[in-house]
Amino acid sequence: MNKNINSDVEDKAIRQSYNGIKHKTYDKKEIVFVSTFPPKVCGIATYTQDLIKSLQAKFGESFKLTICPMETEEENYEYQEFTEYKLNISDAVSYLELAAKINKNDAIELVMLQHEFGFFNETQNGLLLFLKNLKKDIIITFHTVLPNPDKELKEKVKKIADYAKSIIVMTSISADILLNDYDIHPDKITVIPHGTHLLPFVDKITLKEKYNLKNKKVLSTFGLLGSGKNIETTLKALPEIIAKNPDVIFLILGKTHPALVRHEGEKYRDFLEDLTCTLHLENNIRFINDYLPLHELLEYLQLTDVYLFTSKDRNQAVSGTFSYAISSGCAIVSTPIPHALEVLKEDTGIIIDFEAPEQLAVAVNTLLENESKREELRQKSLEKMAPTAWENSSILHALLFQKFKNNKTELNYTLPEINLGHIQNMTTDFGMIQFSKISKPDINSGYTLDDNSRAMIAICKHFQSSRNIADLQLISIYLNFIKFCQHKDGSFLNYVNEQKQFTNQNYETNLDDSNGRAIWALGYLISLKEILPKELSENAEKIIQKNLVWAEKIHSTRAMAFIIKGLYYQNSENNLPLLKELANRLVKMYQHEAKDDWHWFENYLTYGNSVLPEALLCAWISTKDELYKNIAEESFQFLMSKIMIDDSIKVISNKGWLQKENTENVPPPIGGEQPIDVAYTVLALFSFYKTFKDEKYLQMMQNSFNWFLGKNHLNQIIYNPATGGCYDGLEEKNVNLNQGAESTISYVMARLCFD
Repeated sequence: MNKNINSDVEDKAIRQSYNGIKHKTYDKKEIVFVSTFPPKVCGIATYTQDLIKSLQAKFGESFKLTICPMETEEENYEYQEFTEYKLNISDAVSYLELAAKINKNDAIELVMLQHEFGFFNETQNGLLLFLKNLKKDIIITFHTVLPNPDKELKEKVKKIADYAKSIIVMTSISADILLNDYDIHPDKITVIPHGTHLLPFVDKITLKEKYNLKNKKVLSTFGLLGSGKNIETTLKALPEIIAKNPDVIFLILGKTHPALVRHEGEKYRDFLEDLTCTLHLENNIRFINDYLPLHELLEYLQLTDVYLFTSKDRNQAVSGTFSYAISSGCAIVSTPIPHALEVLKEDTGIIIDFEAPEQLAVAVNTLLENESKREELRQKSLEKMAPTAWENSSILHALLFQKFKNNKTELNYTLPEINLGHIQNMTTDFGMIQFSKISKPDINSGYTLDDNSRAMIAICKHFQSSRNIADLQLISIYLNFIKFCQHKDGSFLNYVNEQKQFTNQNYETNLDDSNGRAIWALGYLISLKEILPKELSENAEKIIQKNLVWAEKIHSTRAMAFIIKGLYYQNSENNLPLLKELANRLVKMYQHEAKDDWHWFENYLTYGNSVLPEALLCAWISTKDELYKNIAEESFQFLMSKIMIDDSIKVISNKGWLQKENTENVPPPIGGEQPIDVAYTVLALFSFYKTFKDEKYLQMMQNSFNWFLGKNHLNQIIYNPATGGCYDGLEEKNVNLNQGAESTISYVMARLCFD
């Protein structure tokens, strides 16, 4: 048999070719962000920082992002990065100077301005002077949209909108106000929700112990303190809450707003502390007077049982603190600001009236007494907020940038760092757990041979590139699980419960594919015997040889393909006849079904399609039989013509297979796309490129992988970089947020093709 396509030399050449595609000239343009920016303590400063970080992480090769901080005459902050531009919002001349300086820079293609009315009150018409003199395209994000404007405000907003290519708002309610109250044309309005942070699952009890809150029911609120927060509503409700829940503690997280400190000192905090004493709440309230670092703040929110948002500002369009809380999985009680009304509908939280302590007490007690209700709200909140993750926000912003450049800006998705955290969390000393609830492993779902076989391939691939000794323990666990599933006749069972017992499902389901995957995994491990401990490859050889008598009897299409791949990697002359026998069966299937406009092995395209032409490619490499090569290329080209649309992939949906007789007339279903099908396509493209060195395969491989990163019909990430997990599917209107073994391993297998 010929040598596998595994060598380090070839892998290095592939990395160089891929980097050539990745780093080709993209006509990288500069975008200037005009906004407040840290170290200024300001919600919009934090928002802009998070957005820029996300854009850089997601599309670092696509454009250069530059900050232009806004400061008053009194402020003079030191910024972490060099700031070529700066706007003194207290000086009208500064607006004109900034416009002129930006105009002179030919590299600048777009200006992003964060708008809050209070920023531009110090200089009359300063903003309009800037907009009038700016010769670059500008997109303006409105953080506040006031309803029922008077004539002067309406005219001011309309003038601002006239200069902008687009106005971004964060809620549909704000969009409706612009449309109906300000007569802004709908084509100019774009809704991009406030970004939220993706977080891994963290045990609440452990976090409470870390912060000395063991056995406490935790209420919290956070943000820059000021009277608008109306925290006294909660203080007035606490006596009734404590009467039913004496173990309650209320955390007030955050410093007083710096502007208030300058003008009135700690007047509001002193008022809250006095009220705490008056109501005898000292043992049930903890003031944390600090501007907490992000990781610490998010931990406080994750340990919170009920988050309280009591703003009394009727016109507060959006709240960053509210977004942080709901993305942390908090059950939320909120006053009816527009942001809360939009997000908490469909029973994802509890809305109370403004300044209504009695209602707040009832709502909190209801939630504290019903843990299942809190968990239900948590699940719904996470599902609701998943599309608003900063990763998705950056995609929507980038698509907007691209739209107003007539799609001339190429979006180059950045490859995430490899993160095996979720795989490790899903793996016990027995094997890899089948399912998870969001990112929490669900041990009740048990284990499967399928998942542990795929996991062994993925970790072998990782070890191949990283030589990380920690991988060996995982490989050993997965190999032992495969051995556990093998019966005396050599065949494998697939389903094992939490108690390590084989379930009845094994006798109700066709297990051919599972057996084939096990052979593929064992063969792949054996192909790395030069770098793996000897006992691993020797055990794999014994298991695979015991199975092959049974494998001869298999006629299932994909099972045969998996076995061919396994035998190809095993690279044993003794098993070459079996490889040829299985390849010939695939050839006969193809010859029976193929005709002028249908070049496939079956009369429909279903799941795991890419593995079939890849298997025949492996058979050709092993035997040099030209028939295998011709069918491999012909069938793969046919498959790609069905699932590659322009430069994006849309794999066959599990909502409806593509039938031979309906290739033209029936539109494909939207949604129902599985990570495993995208991953198999990437793996096949990888093999075809390694074999033929045709860069069209490499480009399609990159475009296919981008599906995980947000290049899909929802423009949402499927891979979760915070956990290292991969979501279980792309549906018509949502992403399935569970991060099970199959999807997570599929992502890692595909990602490792680029490492």
